[in-house]
Amino acid sequence: MTKKLPKESALIIIDVQKAIDNPFWSQYGVRNNLNAEKNMAEILSLWRESGRHIFHVKHESTEPNSTYRPGQVGCDFKECVTPLKGEHIVVKHVNNAFIGTGLELKLKERNISFVVIFGVITNNSVDASVRMSGNLGFATYLIEDACFTYAKLDYSGQIRTADEVHAMTLANLDKEYCQVISTYELKKMLTGNTSELRGCS
Repeated sequence: MTKKLPKESALIIIDVQKAIDNPFWSQYGVRNNLNAEKNMAEILSLWRESGRHIFHVKHESTEPNSTYRPGQVGCDFKECVTPLKGEHIVVKHVNNAFIGTGLELKLKERNISFVVIFGVITNNSVDASVRMSGNLGFATYLIEDACFTYAKLDYSGQIRTADEVHAMTLANLDKEYCQVISTYELKKMLTGNTSELRGCS
């Protein structure tokens, strides 16, 4: 993993749509990272200023009762990440942003080998997409404080808080499929000022 992001890097935003605010998602408990949208907006603004590629991944569910079903407000992007004209929009129908979307080819056509990912939810579409990104050979960074999730039942039926679900997902991904970083660390990598980053000498 590099200390400064090369110009041939892409930001991939996963499923940041109004559907995620539906009460359905909080049936077992509230979400974590309440400042995530603020961080998302800040990252996106800085990324635009840098002139690098941006891919907005939009989930359009084929399930009739999904909060992400096309044709209703839940499918719309949240205001904090509304795409601008000319930015890439990738439509997916499963949890993995690389399946059936042509995303891998789009990245390779632009000679992109480094990707930065944020979005929702941490343990579903973000998890699946980060794993695939790493397996495809992209140097992948996941911004932990620009993602969030909700409380969830574990396999034994015990409720796990959103913080617990989030933290375990990050632990499974870090240094195996990606490098987990913060918004602060990404800002340093964009500017090239990496002297204060974790693990940098």
